[in-house]
Amino acid sequence: MLRAGAQRLRGLPLPRLPLPGLLGRPRSTCSRGEENPPLSAETRWKDRAETVIIGGGCVGVSLAYHLAKAGMKDVVLLEKLELTAGSTWHAAGLTTYFHPGINLKKIHYYSIKLYEKLEEETGQVVGFHQPGSIRIATTPVRVDEFKYQMTRTGWHATEQYIIEPEKIQEMFPLLNTSKVLAGLYNPGDGHIDPYSLTMALAAGARKYGALLKYPAPVTSLKPRSDGTWDVETPQGSMRANRVVNAAGFWAREVGKMIGLEHPLIPVQHQYLVTSTIPEVKALKRELPVLRDLEGSFYLRQERDGLLFGPYESQEKMKVQDSWVTSGVPPGFGKELFESDLDRITEHVEAAMELVPVLKKADIITIVNGPITYSPDILPMVGPHQGVRNYWVAVGFGYGIVHAGGVGKYLSDWILHGEPPFDLIELDPNRYGKWTTTEYTEAKARESYGFNNIVGYPKEERFAGRPTQRVSGLYKILQSKCSMGFHAGWEQPHWFYKPGQDTQYRPSFRRTNWFEPVGSEYKQVMQRVGVIDLSPFGKFNIKGQDSIRLLDHLFANVIPKVGFTNISHMLTPKGRVYAELTVSHQSPGEFLLITGSGSELHDLRWIEEVAVRGGYDVEIKNVTDELGVLGVAGPQARKVLQKLTSEDLSDDVFKFLQTKSLQVSNIPVTAIRISYTGELGWELYHRREDSAALYDVIMNAGQEEGIDNFGTYALNALRLEKAFRAWGSEMNCDTNPLEAGLEYFVKLNKVTPEKIANDCFRPMLFDNLENLYYPKPSLEWFSKCVHRPAASMLLQDLLEIQVV
Repeated sequence: MLRAGAQRLRGLPLPRLPLPGLLGRPRSTCSRGEENPPLSAETRWKDRAETVIIGGGCVGVSLAYHLAKAGMKDVVLLEKLELTAGSTWHAAGLTTYFHPGINLKKIHYYSIKLYEKLEEETGQVVGFHQPGSIRIATTPVRVDEFKYQMTRTGWHATEQYIIEPEKIQEMFPLLNTSKVLAGLYNPGDGHIDPYSLTMALAAGARKYGALLKYPAPVTSLKPRSDGTWDVETPQGSMRANRVVNAAGFWAREVGKMIGLEHPLIPVQHQYLVTSTIPEVKALKRELPVLRDLEGSFYLRQERDGLLFGPYESQEKMKVQDSWVTSGVPPGFGKELFESDLDRITEHVEAAMELVPVLKKADIITIVNGPITYSPDILPMVGPHQGVRNYWVAVGFGYGIVHAGGVGKYLSDWILHGEPPFDLIELDPNRYGKWTTTEYTEAKARESYGFNNIVGYPKEERFAGRPTQRVSGLYKILQSKCSMGFHAGWEQPHWFYKPGQDTQYRPSFRRTNWFEPVGSEYKQVMQRVGVIDLSPFGKFNIKGQDSIRLLDHLFANVIPKVGFTNISHMLTPKGRVYAELTVSHQSPGEFLLITGSGSELHDLRWIEEVAVRGGYDVEIKNVTDELGVLGVAGPQARKVLQKLTSEDLSDDVFKFLQTKSLQVSNIPVTAIRISYTGELGWELYHRREDSAALYDVIMNAGQEEGIDNFGTYALNALRLEKAFRAWGSEMNCDTNPLEAGLEYFVKLNKVTPEKIANDCFRPMLFDNLENLYYPKPSLEWFSKCVHRPAASMLLQDLLEIQVV
């Protein structure tokens, strides 16, 4: 039951579905004058477009604005109903510089800086308020989390401080600070009116030449063999060079048009708006946005009242699963669901305890609208693997603060052929065929309910696990270890012995896996260990152009038949897009290996280059077909030699060699390599043979004291050897020299023909220190350089005389 002060809430008339138009849309605090009038859609039509954006919410309109402003011609946005229909119009509009991720803060930062100047640029009022925000810590572990986040804040220009309860009370005088230990304060945070923001972005998009059409629902998407798209609407058809799905809770329907099942699910999010509260009205300055992390709610000033938005637990929150099974109801756009105060009772009570003036507040609006979640609550942004020129910007749980930055990020990627910085955590290709509807719903529930839980290092979340993606060792190992989740796979993080604490106990300090991981480290250093590496991404590439393709893709040379090397795919500006091992198994046939989290990320890049260059190759993803066991340590050779007739001596089976052989009559592809830096092999085999192979190796190694080890020990071992890891020591933020990869980048491998193909691309000159081309010959330039301006530029850059 609600306490006495909240009885008014229970008797409040609730809005019913449908709620047409903008009824219930809260207006911005302290706004003056009339709201922005709606911008009418244009009547003209185009038969051709460079980019078609599907969806007129804040994200889609932001992308249209940024592409057009950057100079792209023929940008067309198609909206099913009207701009902001969907999740944008009813959003609470919060903006914050804070994010626990390093590069996602760049998205937040850009958005806020854009919103600060958007009104001046477009002439459209945006209702942007920046009173700052405070995250409240009421437990010691939450204070630890704040300290952890403060160690990461130096990466960015944004201000962030830990403040004492006295300072919090001064900034938010209506607060009961009896349980408050500290606050994490971000100046410049605040909130913006989502409707006005979208209309301002739309005005800017039109100003720079974009065409915004609505109502213009997309009824059909058809890819063409040349990579372009036929886009059908009731108003006519359009040929597009690329399509961007930014359709919000309609994104699944758009994906289904081309046979894709985007892992998205709408959840119901509620917030309340109070009438005027005298104590709020009497304040001389706007209150900062408050986030009570233990109470799991946000609270901000809305004119002379308060706006309160909770995140219910995964048991109480509601998923609109009927939309997943039966589709979004036709015509649903600016409607709301029926409110349900019983679901948020405990959050209301927590809010009234923290801000007592809420006890006597009346509520004038209850909003319960759909927000689309991905399984991990992060959006899906970028090009999609397996479909040419199809991009997505979907799954935004926090679309308002992401809209500006994502529009800029995608615009830069589309225009320049590579992402401006690394955001693999948003890569739509982090999900695959293993991502079922049941998994998506379970994870969306978990992610929504965990909105405000403590964010630990090495955090694991367990809903929806395991998926179908388990190795052949899962049943054998699951009772012996703590499993981690890697792109759908279960992989041992660390193993426990009898009497040891087996629970998952995350911490900001040493936890229960510290000693076991140390033992595993010693096991590999002193004896021999076995690790399940099945989650590796694995690709077979063969065909008459396979060597040419890989030579174009990788900065390293192509290994000889029977050998392996470590190679890197570099972006046009010389950034490290991926790291793989390349094994030349037979003439023209290769096995490529990448990390589990990079599987489809890397495959998309390889496929795109192969298609664009017209290479005659066959590319096959064999990740789910092959299991991998790593055997490493000074006794690794002795153990494996018992099981094979192949000579494993150092003179015969050299480092970085690869051979097909039999291990106790089980066929394997053995590569002499180990990420531990110790003597070792990786054994690639049929997934169904994993259990048998593991069993014979463990039995053969009893005399040598063989044992298991997990990825935590593997990481410690590779760090000790200074082995780099993609995503940690290198990514799209670094060039190879910054990452210490000069050994793997062969500066003399690029031919003059390649320069001929690339030299007039504008992006070539953006970052000259990252170019690895040798100086071409005078004779070559006399043949291929014709334009005087380009000739002079190349002469200056490459310090050769051009004739």
